[in-house]
Amino acid sequence: MKTILNIMTLRSLILALAILSVFESNAQGPDENQLGAWYMYFYNTTFKESNWGIQGDIQYRDWRGLGDREQLLLRSGLTYTPENSGVKFTFGYANISTGQFGTEIDDPVIEHRIYQEALFSNKLFKRLLLSHRFRYEQRWVEDQDFRTRYRYNLFINVPFNNESLIKNTYYFAFYNELFINGERNIGDDRNVQFFDRNRTYLGLGYAINNKMRVQLGWMEQTTVNWQKGQLQFSLHHTF
Repeated sequence: MKTILNIMTLRSLILALAILSVFESNAQGPDENQLGAWYMYFYNTTFKESNWGIQGDIQYRDWRGLGDREQLLLRSGLTYTPENSGVKFTFGYANISTGQFGTEIDDPVIEHRIYQEALFSNKLFKRLLLSHRFRYEQRWVEDQDFRTRYRYNLFINVPFNNESLIKNTYYFAFYNELFINGERNIGDDRNVQFFDRNRTYLGLGYAINNKMRVQLGWMEQTTVNWQKGQLQFSLHHTF
């Protein structure tokens, strides 16, 4: 099992490096030179000693930092971790409201989303902590036909002063996430590309205690039409 995980990890690293080398900046959108900011709270817990739990996140995303809402995302799901499997499965729901860049009157587009995901982790070279997340989404976006999307995210955390993310640990954080559209036709002769977007993140984190971590980093998001940088402030909470 360990050998299989190591092979999958190496393949994931190769995939992430390939993605980084392929997607270049060709954005022409009016917002690409505006540094945005995402403020995020992630939570998870288990129900006493059972294999069941919940996890989710609350995210406020701003086109410019503050005062120009890009998105408000509310997401939560029920989790199940089979005994001795090392894999956490989630079934959840998300509500997303998306605003328009630079408009004084914000008339957001509303999206309802159901998702299923699988998350598993492994370690390489004692301090290379990796997690793999596969997510499948069913999306109901306002004024569009039903859509689906596939996502794969590779997370890498490298603690500096410990071998795990325990209390008082400083660490380096990286992730790369690839988004692929399912249905291409979204109604009224409108189509989307097979490639939806890619996100690459670099940051630094600190474990306040064994249940709470903070991170500050920078993420670049690339779509077919634009590319944009975002500051990210996140709180990760296990309770």
